[in-house]
Amino acid sequence: MENFKALKELILSLEKDANAFFTKGNKTAGTRLRIALQKSKSLAQDIRNEVSAKKNSK
Repeated sequence: MENFKALKELILSLEKDANAFFTKGNKTAGTRLRIALQKSKSLAQDIRNEVSAKKNSK
């Protein structure tokens, strides 16, 4: 559940950079956004693995 909370917080924190990149064309915000999205991909995979392990242990 910790990874899920971390993913949720990460996604919520991306709004400022997403807005700066898409509406203002701020390239640095785009870089920060891409890095954070890569981290979210990793967290999502960790959550998926946790769910599968828990499901298969029952």
